[in-house]
Amino acid sequence: MSDVSAKIGAAPDYSRKDCWYQLPDPTKVVDTFYIYATNYIMSSLEKGAPEYASLDNAEMLEGVKGEYVLHASAFADSTNVFMPYYRQAGMPVMKKAWKETGNCEAAISGMPYGDIAAALDYYFEYYNGGRPFIIAGHSQGSCMTKFVLKNYFKEHPEYYARMVAAYVIGYSVTKDELAAYPYLKFATGETDTGVIISYNTEGPKNAEQNVETAVLLPNAISINPLNWKLDETYAPANLNLGSLVPNEKTGELEIRDVGADAQINLARGVVVTNAKVPPMPEDFAKVAVEFFGPDCRHGEDYTFYYNNIKANVAKRVAAYLSGKQ
Repeated sequence: MSDVSAKIGAAPDYSRKDCWYQLPDPTKVVDTFYIYATNYIMSSLEKGAPEYASLDNAEMLEGVKGEYVLHASAFADSTNVFMPYYRQAGMPVMKKAWKETGNCEAAISGMPYGDIAAALDYYFEYYNGGRPFIIAGHSQGSCMTKFVLKNYFKEHPEYYARMVAAYVIGYSVTKDELAAYPYLKFATGETDTGVIISYNTEGPKNAEQNVETAVLLPNAISINPLNWKLDETYAPANLNLGSLVPNEKTGELEIRDVGADAQINLARGVVVTNAKVPPMPEDFAKVAVEFFGPDCRHGEDYTFYYNNIKANVAKRVAAYLSGKQ
């Protein structure tokens, strides 16, 4: 065992149910394999904190619960959602990779990818049962999803052939990567299959100031989650089927209209929205601005467009299944 592994604990054993946050009894004909975002955040900034989260890290475990509700649940109506735990990178190691290489792959390509690859191996051998599947994530989870597309599925084309779609939301997919990996295809509309759906959401000031962020890469491509176009056609908020947000009085989550419009900025490769977000705790806000810019909407990539994503998943699943009949 390496010093790093010893410090953060042993690798997950995916034959154990407690190494999965979500391990459903399959009732649907399509699965989703969801990879969660960075939830090892504030505790990773503490003095002496390990670079990678142990599987019992309390902050990560609590964050994964919330992420299932806010993000992964969008896939639950149409698919069986599988969600493994993995030893993810904390904020300092993600920042180091970003600043030194221009992207975050160096932070996730070792131990975190080893965990996810092992989870995929176990999932395909024991849980998938030959069903078509979606792979999805957010932020670090989407960086990992893209890494899986470029590496794991290159080695396992027999699995990749059953992929309905990949939702790489909250991390960039670039034109250069699509050219370098020609078997990867970006979505061109709302029902094509075997494709990548990707976008990063920002407020107008990020684009106006041309802010560098940890999730935005040169030559990035985004698809508009309201009109499913690749151009700068404006999608007004009346195309939004509902955002998943907390009730201002009770704090309970509800579907509501928060004015979340969407327009692609082609030069930047992002989706820009005018919808506002509630104030964040001061310490967390500092981290968000450092990584995602002063007009951050990173946390709202899924929630602002929640019902549109849910509807899109259903459409792509239906299109895939009709094409296989």
